[in-house]
Amino acid sequence: MPRVAAIAYPFGRIIGQVGDAQGQREVLKQTLACLEKADHPGQIFHLPFEWPEAPKEVKWHPPEISPIIKLYLEEIKKAAASARKK
Repeated sequence: MPRVAAIAYPFGRIIGQVGDAQGQREVLKQTLACLEKADHPGQIFHLPFEWPEAPKEVKWHPPEISPIIKLYLEEIKKAAASARKK
């Protein structure tokens, strides 16, 4: 059954800050609780968590590009350029 446990966290940090095991555990517990409560397809639950930094201040990009992106970077750029032309 499709359902969503939505959280307003930055891309790549959907369960919380690096090293914050307790915070991550709470996010996971709340997510599992939503799955228990879901009783119809398409249900959306908004988790009660806020990221501690303002969205413009969040630095979510890693200092080094991921290996899979590095491997396919040229193909990604070509696909993006092609999509912009359409």
